[in-house]
Amino acid sequence: MWFRAYSLEEINSYFAINMTGFLDIKATSITDDALVAEMPVTEKVKQPFGILHGGASVVLAESVGSIASALIIDMDKYAAVGLDINANHLRPVTKGKVFATCKPLHIGKTTHVWDIRIADERGKPVCISRLTMAIIKKP
Repeated sequence: MWFRAYSLEEINSYFAINMTGFLDIKATSITDDALVAEMPVTEKVKQPFGILHGGASVVLAESVGSIASALIIDMDKYAAVGLDINANHLRPVTKGKVFATCKPLHIGKTTHVWDIRIADERGKPVCISRLTMAIIKKP
């Protein structure tokens, strides 16, 4: 499904900058049909009650889905931009790491729809998200 073969090192060079770099989000695996990333639950991503901020889960979901879309297209000609995101927050997390598994629901010429499942270190679901990406020609 990917445009070409990508190493985790290469994918993590995309995650290392901007907001994903600030939140220490890193890819941990890429398979034929999924991209997995992790995010540590630190003070950077907690809300005032000491639990993982829902917005941080959304950042993780949109980031892994955005990178996944970028890895499918010819990045010299096209860009993948967020169009819509939905997130259901299922359980709190106070420490450790969370893991986002991103799998395609639809890969079209102009849109990609991703299912992103975020789980804690025990594999318990934390957040379920659906992300729609628009694929646009670069100017």
